Amino acid sequence: MKKVLNTDISTFIKIIESNTDSKVEKIKYVGGGSFGQVFKATLADGRVIAVKAHRRKGFQYSEAERLTVLAQNTSVKMPEVVFTYGDETSDIIGMTFIEGKNVLSPQFLLFAKNKKAAFADAVVDGLLELHSVKGEKYGSFDNPQYESWKEYYINEKQIPWLKGLENLVQNGKFSLEKLELLRKATEIFNAVPDESECPVLIHGDLNIMNIMADPKTFELTGFIDPGEPVWTDREYDLFQFRNMWGDSFGLYENYKSRIKTSEHTDFRVAYYGAMNEASCRMAGGLIVPLWEDLCNIRLKKIMKKYL
Repeated sequence: MKKVLNTDISTFIKIIESNTDSKVEKIKYVGGGSFGQVFKATLADGRVIAVKAHRRKGFQYSEAERLTVLAQNTSVKMPEVVFTYGDETSDIIGMTFIEGKNVLSPQFLLFAKNKKAAFADAVVDGLLELHSVKGEKYGSFDNPQYESWKEYYINEKQIPWLKGLENLVQNGKFSLEKLELLRKATEIFNAVPDESECPVLIHGDLNIMNIMADPKTFELTGFIDPGEPVWTDREYDLFQFRNMWGDSFGLYENYKSRIKTSEHTDFRVAYYGAMNEASCRMAGGLIVPLWEDLCNIRLKKIMKKYL
């Protein structure tokens, strides 16, 4: 282990030590996602912390704010912020370590249906707590300015993302076929009515990589790695439930069985998923073609009802 994004490991350790006033006795890479790498650090004073190096400049500060607010509004355990740090090459957040494994681990697929159902209940319980927190307008967490969800999404996500993807196509870095699919889906999305009720607090990235569970009992141990801090329609939090093999645990269907959703929920969730995966290509995130293809397949299937 020699590199931590743009920083060498020895510098990374020095940053941890200077911000915790404790020597790092052991450090281990434990995983990474679209926008960062996470390490487990054991300190000389007995603390065990998770330290995340962000790919996105300055995002550690908004993540720290979001973790604090989310923890105050759900009974599900979330990391507590230990420190934040940023310089020309490093964007780092240190947090308390959440025990368990992320549910992306295939071993969780082997649990019985009743265990999976109980797990889904616990996850949805925690998410519904967050979604019960209502805002006044849609938009950024600290300065929401949009009166409607669709106005926010079109202006802040859809238009810039499609423009960015057009540029990638011109440079041979994105498929024209995939762009055309998203364009057709966008026409449908813009035509269906905006059925959102009010802005709510969301996690923003609650896929199975960011849900932690006890590998022996399959009991929920925590949520990690919240996404971009925004006030959105509740349905925008649901596409991540279907990412990777989230459907194997019934997270999305469990949520829909617990709260009334809109007429076009399935289409919108599929659209959000496909657009989000494509947007990762512009944000410097980790690209997983398989997940992108699965999102596009789901979107194509449901679009048939609208064409």
